Amino acid sequence: MKVVIFAGGYGTRLSEETAVLPKPLVEVGGMPILWHIMKIYAAHGLTDFVVCCGYKGHLIKRYFLDFFHRSNDLTLDLATNTVEVRRAATEPWRVTLADTGLETMTGGRLKRVRDYIGDETFCLTYGDGVSDIDITGLIAFHRSQGALATVTAVRQPGRFGALDLAPGSMRVNGFREKSALDGNLINGGFFVCEPGVIDHVAGDETVWEEEPLRTLVAKGELAVYHHGGFWQNMDTLRDRNVLEDLWDSGKAPWKIWDRPEIRLAASAR
Repeated sequence: MKVVIFAGGYGTRLSEETAVLPKPLVEVGGMPILWHIMKIYAAHGLTDFVVCCGYKGHLIKRYFLDFFHRSNDLTLDLATNTVEVRRAATEPWRVTLADTGLETMTGGRLKRVRDYIGDETFCLTYGDGVSDIDITGLIAFHRSQGALATVTAVRQPGRFGALDLAPGSMRVNGFREKSALDGNLINGGFFVCEPGVIDHVAGDETVWEEEPLRTLVAKGELAVYHHGGFWQNMDTLRDRNVLEDLWDSGKAPWKIWDRPEIRLAASAR
């Protein structure tokens, strides 16, 4: 099963970083957010990726072209112009990097990679969000629903602290971090789709989240998978700092690839 990743937007709300890099290459813990997303899928046995590039897409291509050499120790003999790889450790990924246009909308990007997807069920997500979502469970749920697409519903993370109030109280007891339970359900990405969804994309100007999804809803073809665990996108510098702090703490909830139970579930799928 292929994993399609939207990675072509401008990332204007993270302009402190995206003036130099495309958002998917902005780092958390010394690695691009795109790498973290791919590691989540790979933990569930999905290692065939189609990355929809756009803004500064050449830098994403360069990142993967250099990936093998960056990940290993090298000995360079400048006299003979030879390179010896001293430690061969890399990711077992197959990555298709598709130039889907600078101004193309999300639906248009999906339509442009139609030939790379093939005729099988595929996963689809954004290049700026991480989660501890059970991808294996999501795929099983999608297959059980018989719908053209499944979207993951998550609670919107709070951007502001919340007041701690006793019921009916006129006094503040204290302050707390806003809980996920305080927010409304939103589209968390992490879709599973049948190729037929692309038939609802008119062209480059089509926004995936608008007409295609509305059409699927009207036809009863959009299932919803509820994820109550961790989810966080990287829309602003504050969001990036939240993710960086979690990573530095050693308790990043989305770092599921070290969990043996995840690997066991993926091998059994």
